[in-house]
Amino acid sequence: MTFNASSPVMSSKHKPIIWTISGADCSGGAGIAADIKTGHNLHVEVCHLITANTVQNSTGLSAIHPVEVAILAEQAQALRFDKPPSVIKIGLIANSVQLTWLVTLLSALKQQLPNLQVVYDPVGQASVGGSLTTLITADLLSLIPLVNVITPNYMEAKKLNQLWQVSDSDSDSDSDNQNSITDIAGNITAQNIEKNVKNSAEKTAEHILKLGCQAVIIKGGHTDNEQDNNAKTHCIDLCLQRLSLTSTQTLILQSPKINSHYSHGGGCSFASALASFLAHGYLLRDAFTLTKAFINQGLALTAETESAKHNRDDYYGAFEQTSWPTTLAYFPKVIGALNQQVHSLLSFKPLDLADEQKLGLYPVIDSLEWLERLLPLNLNIIQLRIKNKSSKELDSIIEKAVTLARLHSCRLFINDHWQLAIKHGAYGVHIGQEDLANANLTAIADAGLRLGISTHGCYEFLLAKQIQSSYLAIGAIFPTKTKNMTGQIQGVENLRQILQLAEHIPVVAIGGISQQRLKQVSDTGVSGVAVVTAITEAEQPIIAAKNMQTLLTEDD
Repeated sequence: MTFNASSPVMSSKHKPIIWTISGADCSGGAGIAADIKTGHNLHVEVCHLITANTVQNSTGLSAIHPVEVAILAEQAQALRFDKPPSVIKIGLIANSVQLTWLVTLLSALKQQLPNLQVVYDPVGQASVGGSLTTLITADLLSLIPLVNVITPNYMEAKKLNQLWQVSDSDSDSDSDNQNSITDIAGNITAQNIEKNVKNSAEKTAEHILKLGCQAVIIKGGHTDNEQDNNAKTHCIDLCLQRLSLTSTQTLILQSPKINSHYSHGGGCSFASALASFLAHGYLLRDAFTLTKAFINQGLALTAETESAKHNRDDYYGAFEQTSWPTTLAYFPKVIGALNQQVHSLLSFKPLDLADEQKLGLYPVIDSLEWLERLLPLNLNIIQLRIKNKSSKELDSIIEKAVTLARLHSCRLFINDHWQLAIKHGAYGVHIGQEDLANANLTAIADAGLRLGISTHGCYEFLLAKQIQSSYLAIGAIFPTKTKNMTGQIQGVENLRQILQLAEHIPVVAIGGISQQRLKQVSDTGVSGVAVVTAITEAEQPIIAAKNMQTLLTEDD
């Protein structure tokens, strides 16, 4: 196989482009059909390379007809420079010849496109029964290091885990890996969630990660422990992501299990939805969360009424790909270390806002001098964010700030320094994601302080929302000079979507919001708009603050 390296790269399109390399299912449920329907509904352009034509229906698989590698190579060459992908989703690989071609193709594309991501759904068995490929698990050793995210269900993950055991002479004993992912669902209490995750699905994911991929998502829809009552009612999906050579991050999502006769192609749709959200620029944690909401939404649509139209109890219809998920009911619960504190906390005090009242302009400042200049403006809220001061200086500054704010009846939030905020009776404390795990939320709640939490995307938003804080901040909406937010720029449209998950909790937008951008952010319906340099670097800071305050008041 050769490539024409001199071909010009076309300018990027408005829609992100993904490629799907998978088989065709004549029953329309799985494979290429599912990938195309999913991608189009999630606003990406889908190019497809069909690896095999399958003969199957809802009762069984009859035959597999692999496509010649020469045809696949011609198609890839035609698309490579005309429609270069941002993400490639891989499904069915019919044989070892195709696998060798695919490894060569991905190696070349990753040199051409350094940011290319690859999502692999390791399809081996048809959901209606029967083998889809002549590959054995060991053949995948050359492919997995080129994969960014692999998305097996639990049975597929156990096969990959066996591959790790064969390839690593120092592997754990088989008994360490017999626990099903449903063991997590069966022990979902705050006291033992972490222990059970470590001893079951995450151990399996750790082994797969060592095969060379960047992340593993073990889907919980198919398990081998249906005797467990929780497995019948809940679905647990786990993602293990490599952050560096020495660190990983575990993400766990829990959803009610939705039974539907229309689930054929759900696994393909999961992987192609994940690819689509990654193509839109989402971080993996948010793409994972949105993907699960997308799957829940599709299953829920056909969970009850549609199956009643068929007389067959074993009817197996195609999963229904729906629109971009925005309804809170379809989003999963995020399971994390914070859950251990949530169960023992009451809601934090509200912000004492009148009906329909918004927070409005929310200055974030770094000194007493700025506080003294802004308090006469009768702002609803101000945050004092102080860095690089000694403990003694911090104590003195926060004490004075709390006294000043109280005189002006202003809601003063102290950034991070929750111990001093409690000591001096501040109105509230604001805590960033990186400091949340080390903060004593119970002590903050018991002291009667309000709590604000920073979030960056829907995964963190849903996790923080469970704490029932006084408000949640979402950012960065735009690039900002105050903090490196690479990969976490939300944009106005994503802000709108996250607001639909908020329910009654006030939301503050923050990050790169200038006076010129104020209205488009305010029009989303946020309660508050936090600004830093729009005031502190303005030529006339007080006039700038008054102008923004007026603009936000007019919007109300």
